[in-house]
Formats: sequence, structure tokens, C-alpha cells
Amino acid sequence: MLDLDAEVLHEYHADLLGRVHDAVPDARRIVDVGSGTGTGSLALARRFPQAEVLALDLSEQLLAHLAHRAHGLNIRTQQADLDEGLPALEPVDLAWASASMHHMADPDRVVAEILTALRPGGVFAVVELTGFPRFVAGDDNVEARLHTLLKAQHEEHVPHMGDDWGARLAKAGFTVEIERHFPIALTAPLPPATARYAEVSLLRLREKFAPDLGAADLAELDTLIGDLPNRGDLTVRTDRSLWLARRPL
Repeated sequence: MLDLDAEVLHEYHADLLGRVHDAVPDARRIVDVGSGTGTGSLALARRFPQAEVLALDLSEQLLAHLAHRAHGLNIRTQQADLDEGLPALEPVDLAWASASMHHMADPDRVVAEILTALRPGGVFAVVELTGFPRFVAGDDNVEARLHTLLKAQHEEHVPHMGDDWGARLAKAGFTVEIERHFPIALTAPLPPATARYAEVSLLRLREKFAPDLGAADLAELDTLIGDLPNRGDLTVRTDRSLWLARRPL
């Protein structure tokens, strides 16, 4: 799903990487904090060909997926439980955390550790989202009901989603240089991978919430998923945010 996100939202991702590159164009050491499937690590390695990118993640399976895709790129992987502490690093020019900080049990500690890991003048780029993407219009359909369930789950289990990361960064001692919010609303003509992106995303929600849905909702959801390639009203709506913060000299 994350790989498809990068493909469908390629213009947004290019804008994001451009802003990060402008902030620290000569970065030589980059760390991807919570790299997941590695879309960020791959994009950073291509945007900063002079740099070594270190991808940190708890999942050995995802790190193996990234290593398989990183052929020819200067990317290293390291398994790390960031809730147990950031591993020892040489001074870093750029730290990148995309949709990972809200998963941290103690994000203030992680932010403080990243400040210490950065060289003076180094940059921490925090990219966050407010929720799952939406693909069909309307507030009275099965997708809307899935988002209601997901919001309740996030409030209980992912309490840091939607936090004011600018305030956290400033509290830790960073100078916040950019805070930019990206409301994304893609309509036709859409990128070719959009239907597949919607399918994978909605199947993930189906797997998560099937026990909470009635038979009618499940039937409506299965019809929606099956009809995605034929829908002329498909959209992609989501909100993303970027904070660029610098360690003072």
C-alpha cells in the first residue's frame, strides 16, 4: 500500500523531497527513522546520490523488502526498536521520519535523541498524515463507516496521530523552519495505479474491521472493491503535513 501511495501521489512526494533537498542539499549521512517498506529511503537515495541512507525499522521482513529493492543504491538497513532507543549513529545531516512518529510510545524522547544524533545545522524532516486516504465521495456509505471505525481505533491505540509536531520539535530545541500542510484531492484523470491503490487500501480496512461490519456493509464493501476499476467517480483525498526543523549551530 505504501509503495502504491508513492506511485499515485508522485507529484506530492516530488514536492516533498524537493523541499527537503533545498533545506540540506549537501547531506552525506541520512537516517530514515521507521522506514517501513522503504519508499522514503529509496526516494532519498535517488534525490541525494552523494549520501549514504541508513534505514531503521523494527520489522526485519520490511527491511528485507527494502534491501531487495535497493540494488545499486547506497542504502544500509538496520533492525531497531525505536521505543527502546535510537541506535548509536555517526553525526547525521538529515533525519527523515515519514508516518512513523505517531507510532512512537514516547515521541518526545525520540525527537530529543534525533536532535543529539544530528550534526549542528542538520535537519529533521517529519512527515505525518491525519488519517487513511478516501476514494469515494459521500458520508453515508460503507467507506465512510470504515473511517469512523478507524478513527475510534486510532484515538485508542495511536494517540499521537494528529499531534502538533512543530511544538514538539521546538520544545526539544529544534528551530522549526517550515510547517506545510498538503490537502490532496486527486480527480480524473488519475494515475494508472489508483484503482489498485484503492483496492489494496480498502482490503486492508476490510481485513481489520470485518468483525465489526454487518452483512449488508460487507456486501456493499465487496461490491465497491470489485467495481473499482470501472468507477468513473474515483478520487484520492488525504491530508499530509511536513515539518522541517534544524538543529541550531
